[in-house]
Amino acid sequence: ATLFLNKDATQNQLNARSNLIAHEVAHQWFGDMVTMKWFSDVWMKEVFANFMADKSTAASTDRETYNLKFLTTHFPSAYAVDRTAGANPIRQPLDNLQNAGMLYGAIIYDKAPIMMRQLELLMGEENFRKGVDEYLKKYAYTNASWPDLIKILSAHTDEDLQSWNKVWVNETGRPIITYSLKNDHDAIGSLMITQRPEGDEAHKLWKQSFQVSLYYPDTIIDIPVHLSKEKQEINKASGKPKPLFVLLNSSGIGYGVFGLDSAMYKYFSLVKDPVSRASAYISLYENVLNGNAMRPLQLLHFLYGQLQHETTELNLRLIVGYLSSVCWEFISKENRLAESGNLESLVWKAMQEQTARNNKKILFECYESIFQSQQAYDKLYNIWQHQTPPNNVLLNDDDYTSLALALSLRSNDNATLLQEQLARIKNPDRINRFKIIMQAVSSDKNVRDAFFEGLSEKQNRANESAVSAALAYLHHPLRQQTSAAYLKKSLEMLEEIKRTGDIFFPDNWLRATFNNYQSPQAMQVVTDFLAQHPQYNGVLKNKVLQATDNLRRAQKF
Repeated sequence: ATLFLNKDATQNQLNARSNLIAHEVAHQWFGDMVTMKWFSDVWMKEVFANFMADKSTAASTDRETYNLKFLTTHFPSAYAVDRTAGANPIRQPLDNLQNAGMLYGAIIYDKAPIMMRQLELLMGEENFRKGVDEYLKKYAYTNASWPDLIKILSAHTDEDLQSWNKVWVNETGRPIITYSLKNDHDAIGSLMITQRPEGDEAHKLWKQSFQVSLYYPDTIIDIPVHLSKEKQEINKASGKPKPLFVLLNSSGIGYGVFGLDSAMYKYFSLVKDPVSRASAYISLYENVLNGNAMRPLQLLHFLYGQLQHETTELNLRLIVGYLSSVCWEFISKENRLAESGNLESLVWKAMQEQTARNNKKILFECYESIFQSQQAYDKLYNIWQHQTPPNNVLLNDDDYTSLALALSLRSNDNATLLQEQLARIKNPDRINRFKIIMQAVSSDKNVRDAFFEGLSEKQNRANESAVSAALAYLHHPLRQQTSAAYLKKSLEMLEEIKRTGDIFFPDNWLRATFNNYQSPQAMQVVTDFLAQHPQYNGVLKNKVLQATDNLRRAQKF
């Protein structure tokens, strides 16, 4: 599915294919020619494979495309784990080989490439290349550890890589980075950048590079920042004219939660650079989750106000994902219903006004995800029934299957609809997948109960991809009145899921189950389970904390 794409493949799909090919080719050097000494460094082969895959993309595209892809691919995913109470460091100790598979996740695949990019910036590209070259030659066809590499790299730079490594690789978390601007009449007197650890962590510093941009009505001044202190004045800003607003991390390469200038919302149309916009979207979402910047409902308004204006495909997909997350996870059912009609109209209008076909399809998928009104149901049912998509929206067989499932969630009697969709599918693998999912989406509670009970048997979990998709439908917010009853047993089954399934299945199982819950009752199920299992497997406990972090944050909203 990743390699063989339709002619209407999205930019995300094209990026995923090129990354997969380059990633696997890179393993010939990182993983095969040089192999880790022990599985605590299994992440090394993955980070180098991802890092080199990104390098390959950079070589075949323009710099802006590469930066945007890197930002939207790695940062939201890394933050989704690193912001949680269950966050793990990049380099994790491993006491038992049977737990090696549980080391994999977004920190290895997404935070680690960010770390490597910052390490390259810290050392300089040429010095970094020389160090990696020496590492490959020295350990060719043998085994090496991350400390072995750090030792070699240290010889190619005056920077203290041991201290840097401790914060970035051996510990969890991210910095909160803010600024204070003091004006001297109509000019900047001083611009001070401050960093501190997120949460209650001990004092530590993230040495890293990023960019600060000063926005004016007709120009932008970009200032590079090499942050190495708790408080650091940006001397290059002094004397510059007073800006309309300041955007931290406008280059999108800095890691952390970056403070926002509230004036940015008013003048957001001045942020012309797609990378800067993506960085702003990400910073806004992260600040809202931390209880800063604005409330979730205000964020919803801001995001759907951008749908007509955002024409960059990767950015549009990013904000549509955030919009769906806010809609289903962070605003109340009452507010969601109150917003539904306006949101549906805005998304449909934006879809019609976008010119790029992929953007139109992204917005159609957004409409399909968030709709609740009978008018929207009738519109989408007619599209599904007659297979007549909106103008210039290309829908394939999988899209009509997805549409049938979205309609089924909003139907009190969906047996006929599901059977009609099943009859349309011709591919045997897709038929088997749909047969699994249609049980979870059935309007008959008895069918859903039987499906979930059946998951107790290993053979019914064999198609893990289909089961994960089915669980997301089973626990959709429109079904949570009854599906909440499955939460306790889902947690109780987790150790068996780990023992019998693929290395990624426990995380997929948890996220498909808990992703869209926001109720205090669901939070209590998690709290009680962890309290009743004080000696619970530490890696699995972290997976639970990661998957339920949005549920925890939703309590304060």
